[in-house]
Amino acid sequence: MSDRKTSISLIVGLGNPGKEYAQTRHNAGCWFVERLAEQYGIVLKADPRFHGISGRGHIEGQDVRLLLPTTFMNRSGQSVVPFARFYQISPQHMLIAHDELDMNPGIIRLKTGGGHGGHNGLRDIVPHTGPDFHRLRIGIGHPGARERVSGHVLSKAPASEQSLMDDAIHHAAGRIQLLVNGDIQQAMNQINAYKP
Repeated sequence: MSDRKTSISLIVGLGNPGKEYAQTRHNAGCWFVERLAEQYGIVLKADPRFHGISGRGHIEGQDVRLLLPTTFMNRSGQSVVPFARFYQISPQHMLIAHDELDMNPGIIRLKTGGGHGGHNGLRDIVPHTGPDFHRLRIGIGHPGARERVSGHVLSKAPASEQSLMDDAIHHAAGRIQLLVNGDIQQAMNQINAYKP
């Protein structure tokens, strides 16, 4: 029997707002949530109260909310924190999908807890929620030098890398039933074992 305590009822995709950023690497978390919305017919609508775009629907029989903050990445907490509080969703029931510099494109990892790891979106969320939410880390690769990071995350990946990221996101989306039903460890095993 699944552990109801850890079932995911809020899935957040981090990114930057606006068309100019939609296809940039920093928006990898958004791509995951957009894929789920498409997969399960969940309509995402502007939700100005919470500085985001949100939707609610059934994923594999469970009631789940999706959220894309429309703040810039370093202000993600201004959307995520009040949204989770309003709907009384504790961190243990949240999955936050985000880009990960320290993993190559095509690598995807699910983890629970931990620090912000230098990620500006998480940096703005963790102080308000604590670290106990689940994270889907989507590898985007590192440009090699610290001063090139900003340009790297805010630019589009070449088609070969984009294809690897899309395949990894597709793999994770295929494990969503485990997540929403609280089988976090099994989801972790299957997502983290993925090889491009």
